[in-house]
Amino acid sequence: MKGNSIPLSEAPVFERFTDRARRVVVLAQEEARRLNHNYIGTEHILLGLVGEDDGVAARTLQAFDVSLAQVRQEVEETIGQGSHGPPGHIPFTPRAKAVLELSLREALNLRHNYIGTEHILLGLIREGEGLAARVLTGQGLELGAVRAQVIELLHRGGRRHRGGSVEEAFFSGGPSSGARLDRIQESLDRIERRLDALGAPPDRGDPGRSEEPGEPGGPVAREG
Repeated sequence: MKGNSIPLSEAPVFERFTDRARRVVVLAQEEARRLNHNYIGTEHILLGLVGEDDGVAARTLQAFDVSLAQVRQEVEETIGQGSHGPPGHIPFTPRAKAVLELSLREALNLRHNYIGTEHILLGLIREGEGLAARVLTGQGLELGAVRAQVIELLHRGGRRHRGGSVEEAFFSGGPSSGARLDRIQESLDRIERRLDALGAPPDRGDPGRSEEPGEPGGPVAREG
């Protein structure tokens, strides 16, 4: 991991991420730096998912003939490279943060007590409006079919972490479903605050166009 990368071991939001899922986030940062982008968008997360190469997400995308070279080419053709590299910490865009939050919701829905690359891909599909989703649909993929492939791979592998459901692993407390939902919402709120802290925008002397209303842009068109 490079000098100014997110210290995953010190970021509580990533505590339930598998090693491969954490690797995806690291690769997303590296792709942003490679492109001289001063933000981490959904497109960089997609590049990280494809580049990780061995997780459920990568195997799903490989089944649809999605390659790292193809995604890189599509991203570069769409938004180009920045004029200079980011000097320090790279923030997440609101959509990228939403993908990470949705990955937890997908884990909850599947009753998994971990967040793997598959949940990040499912979160990316569920978000559905960032550049990553457009790259996938632009290559002829139907997002519902990609989701179905992820679920099939999970069922085929019978992958379920020991230790009970994700609700039990993430949250302790009374048996009331209302109480559990409250705890889930509290956890999502904490994750949002932590991601906001990680995504605090750095000083930018070269603002550019952004898809996010009121969001300062970077040296390239900010998409993800």
